[in-house]
Amino acid sequence: MTDPNPQPGADHARHAEPTIEDVAAAAGVSIRTVSRVLNKSPKVNAQTRERIEAAIAALHFRPSLRARALAMRRSFLIGLIHNDRNALVLDSIQRGIVSVTAEQGYELIVHSTPLAGDAAMADVIDFASRSRVDGLIVLPPISGVAGLAGALDGAQVPAVAVSSVPLDGFAGVILSDERGAGAQVARHLLDLGHRRLGLVNGPTTMASARERRAGFIGEVAGTADASVAETAGDYGFASGMAAAQALLAGPDRPTAIFAANDIMAAGVLKVAARMGLGVPGQLSVVGFDGSMLAQMLTPALTSVLRPFDAIAAAATRHLIARIEGTALPAPFHPTLAIVPAETTGPAPKS
Repeated sequence: MTDPNPQPGADHARHAEPTIEDVAAAAGVSIRTVSRVLNKSPKVNAQTRERIEAAIAALHFRPSLRARALAMRRSFLIGLIHNDRNALVLDSIQRGIVSVTAEQGYELIVHSTPLAGDAAMADVIDFASRSRVDGLIVLPPISGVAGLAGALDGAQVPAVAVSSVPLDGFAGVILSDERGAGAQVARHLLDLGHRRLGLVNGPTTMASARERRAGFIGEVAGTADASVAETAGDYGFASGMAAAQALLAGPDRPTAIFAANDIMAAGVLKVAARMGLGVPGQLSVVGFDGSMLAQMLTPALTSVLRPFDAIAAAATRHLIARIEGTALPAPFHPTLAIVPAETTGPAPKS
């Protein structure tokens, strides 16, 4: 029978979230012992730990992040430092980080910082101080700012960097062989018979752009009758269009163009369509990143796939291990590979 005079708060009590006291009562232990298990203390024997973990699972208990942070004098926050306009790339990276932080009881804070040497370094240090993050994952090009690794070390902020070139000073670096990937692109096009090649570079201030160019140019140099026409780009769509217009204007236009990221490659495809050039019949196009954009374009873009989610997850595991003083995971070496799609084909016959 329904109570005609329910007490205020009775319904709330029935549906209240379980507390650490509930877990302790269910497991027949003290609150302090439950706290030790939650904080991964070795001072609890295996049998008691199993009983507490079973109670946590049965009650669907989720510890308060604030209480845990106060108890351990940590924030359980991880910061992501970037200077990237590519939302598709950032989305994949954030998903990779959260796939790990969600399991480990951490939260993610994302911070965009200006790329300007000392200004970038000061901004990162200020962010780390204000947010009180337990550690940082630093993406390129910020990870390449001179002196940043030392400044973070001096501020006692654990940090893991992602980079296309080796970096000194960081405790951990996830390194991608973008030079090797650039060479893969050149080999793919050369094997299809292309000899007049175009290259839309990324910003020369960024190591990633320099590495991709070096790999591509180096591989082409080994084929005597092949040539490369280069244009400048900034990883943006408009620069890809401008570069394509310049490359495709002359009578000896390239039969294939490598754009140093997918967004610029999309600009190349747009110009080719405006000019009535068939892709890949008259022009082959390759991008770099293997982002969702590559699949969304028509025709689907041949691109170098960078496993952003796996890279981000590996960086996060390494960082949390350093923060918590546990064994470091095995080194992660991401594989970058060209994924042929609909924008590349045999060179047109003269």
